[in-house]
Amino acid sequence: GTTWMQEILTLLFSRGDVLPAKTIPNWERAPWLEQIYFRDALQDTAARRLITTHLPARVLAPALQQSKAKVIYVARNPKDVAVSFYHFHRLAKFLPDPGSFDTFLTRFLEGTVHYGSWFDHVKGWLGQRQLLDIFYVTYEELHQDLRGTAQRLSAFLGCPLGPETLGALEQHCSFVAMRDNAMANYSLIPSEIMDHSQGCFMRKGVVGDWRDHFSPLQNALFNRLYQEEMGDSELPVRWPMA
Repeated sequence: GTTWMQEILTLLFSRGDVLPAKTIPNWERAPWLEQIYFRDALQDTAARRLITTHLPARVLAPALQQSKAKVIYVARNPKDVAVSFYHFHRLAKFLPDPGSFDTFLTRFLEGTVHYGSWFDHVKGWLGQRQLLDIFYVTYEELHQDLRGTAQRLSAFLGCPLGPETLGALEQHCSFVAMRDNAMANYSLIPSEIMDHSQGCFMRKGVVGDWRDHFSPLQNALFNRLYQEEMGDSELPVRWPMA
């Protein structure tokens, strides 16, 4: 979802010109706040900067409250997040060996994975809606209505979105286009950082892949914890958990 949003925003800001998306790696177009090379991006005085992060609200929100930044928060069904994160662990040599999916899922539910608990992360950023200029969107919404989401994003950002830009965005930001784009699919990352023999970063790009991974017992355990953690939360969009 993060990579998808980076591509969408690239096309919005370029007004449909696909050249930046096809010639500049996404980590240069939208540098990661928590990476050391981000220091170079701080020297950029452009009027509009795109910054990416997975940091929780408790770490980042206080600083954002003192800024004029607009925040776009992409959430996803946590079951699909767990599956996606598990496969990313198998690729990323800078992350611990995930072990079996059952072992990793236990850690995910405990919140002992990188960036902590998914439940705390989502609730933390939702709690900033009255304090920040924030746009909340789900991975599932991007799948269901990419055009409508792009239109809402353009209004939020004050960025013009003409028919030609929208057409280019829809074409370039499809899963197939991103999967085949070396500037977005992380195939340029050296093998000592990502073990490409373990699979592709752009794996499936579907909704509901968790159903091919979860056992009935894992599903029941997950649903019980989800209800405990999120049952009273005012989520703008709820996911089908069955």
